[in-house]
Amino acid sequence: MKNLSDGEIPVFSREFLGSESSITRIGSGAFGGKASGLIQVNRKVLSELAASEFPEFEVNVPTFTVLATDVFDEFMAQNDLYGIALSDESNDRISHAFQQAVLPALFTGDLRSLISEVRTPLAIRSSSLLEDDLDHPFAGVYGTKMIPNLQADIETRFRKFQQAIKYVYASMFFRSAKEYIRTTGREITEEKMAVIVQEMVGLKHDDRFYPHVSGVARSYNYYPSGHGKPEEGVVNLALGLGKQIVDGGLSWNYTPTYPQAPPPYNNIGDQLKNSQTEFWCVHMGTPPIPDPAKETEYMVRHGLKESEYDGTLTHLASVYDPRSDRLRPGIFGEGPRALDFAPILQMDAWPLNDLVKRLLALAEAAVGCPVEVEFAVNLDLPEGKPGRFGFLQMRPMMISEEEVTVSPEEMAAPTSIVASMNVMGNGVRDDIRDVVFLKPEEFEAKHTSAMAREIESINNALVKEGLPYLLIGFGRWGSSDPWLGVPVEWAQIGGARVIVEATLPQMNPDLSQGSHFFHNLISFQVQYLSVKHTAEHDIAWEWLDGLPNLQETKFVKHVRLEEPLTIKVDGRHGRGVIQRSE
Repeated sequence: MKNLSDGEIPVFSREFLGSESSITRIGSGAFGGKASGLIQVNRKVLSELAASEFPEFEVNVPTFTVLATDVFDEFMAQNDLYGIALSDESNDRISHAFQQAVLPALFTGDLRSLISEVRTPLAIRSSSLLEDDLDHPFAGVYGTKMIPNLQADIETRFRKFQQAIKYVYASMFFRSAKEYIRTTGREITEEKMAVIVQEMVGLKHDDRFYPHVSGVARSYNYYPSGHGKPEEGVVNLALGLGKQIVDGGLSWNYTPTYPQAPPPYNNIGDQLKNSQTEFWCVHMGTPPIPDPAKETEYMVRHGLKESEYDGTLTHLASVYDPRSDRLRPGIFGEGPRALDFAPILQMDAWPLNDLVKRLLALAEAAVGCPVEVEFAVNLDLPEGKPGRFGFLQMRPMMISEEEVTVSPEEMAAPTSIVASMNVMGNGVRDDIRDVVFLKPEEFEAKHTSAMAREIESINNALVKEGLPYLLIGFGRWGSSDPWLGVPVEWAQIGGARVIVEATLPQMNPDLSQGSHFFHNLISFQVQYLSVKHTAEHDIAWEWLDGLPNLQETKFVKHVRLEEPLTIKVDGRHGRGVIQRSE
């Protein structure tokens, strides 16, 4: 996505929500990938959507001002920050240095004017030069800070606002970001940061602020289920803020062509176990202990009881009826609640799915390739007002066109160490000799954070040597919930070029990635295979365990083969196999 010139976007006129333009700028530098993508959404996607098509919704890009990269340049130079920023100091030390720095006086008048006008929550989001690049989109690498912005006095709101901006600037130099940039083959000196200041989509309920629905939709689905086809896409929905989805938490996913299709669970018990039970919101109550270096400083999680009390479950959940052993759409009566969005997807309480399908088609046409979009939705507004659909982000997706064939005979061959009927990616590799895997006999969910640290150490050594590797583990890689998988950041496994997610009887979640993790898999052309412990083809654990150890920790083994593996992934038909040499 190109960076639009500053002349195309009006200068911030010291009005935010009341401005004639919903998109303005502070500074005259570049806007970065995320902001440019939203400008493209406004001009090429939403301009093609007639208001009469979906009168039930007001559809827009939430109002935002972008602090262009020249603000960042001036901030870094004025405070002489590059020394510590490029050093090996800890994230805390770097963040502290940035918080002690002063934003350029040339721009603080506009920032103070903005915050004096607005008394609703704001999202302070990164929009770097390299972010949302087609080859290596930096999905989830940099920070976002959501602030309640409710303090009575302007001085306090302005101080918290500045802290949030400086946090986003500092996140560009955090260890995980530096490691990520190394894996892309770029230098951090090529990067610059713009910042988006954007109104949040949501409603206030007591001391909680959140949207009814957050969603991520992709126009191409690498692992369709049921009757779904890859080109029919996939949608993930969640209650509350989108962090639930992008960080790999439990959410509801479905094919937009078949919104009423039954979920891929063996029984209702499995569905309830794999249904969202907590949601993220911005805390609007008593301020927490100040921690400007923490991304979730003003964010909290609550359970479904709070959501039901707020009245936000009405169109999102079903209730389990033990007499009929069925889930009934709506929240009438006693029984466990399941966030399956049935009132919307099955009962058509709101035409949300049709709107998402339409926007995906328009976005794909605008970009010229498959896309991923993020959105947030408010429902049940005062009588006479439509619901609100906030279009939050649009990213391109890379799709390989290489034709690969994986036969049943190859999957069942004695030389097959992994075979899967659920894959992402597409292509053939024969350059991997290193295998890093979690030891099944040592795996316990309570130790997944320790596993992440052990894997990171091995990954960093392999990256320095320039050696790609196969990574095998259990549950969801990159999940923010350590009870669903190993909570690694992308940089901690950035050298892996083939990833396997397996299950165990005691670790058996639905295998899917959060939006950011998923997007990085695609952009780095990482081949992914998932293997259930109940699948026809098991992983050759005995063979792997018998190989000489190059390195072994409490939870992880690293082995190196004499001959490279052959990895074949057929993304068109969802089959993949990893074979050892004869």
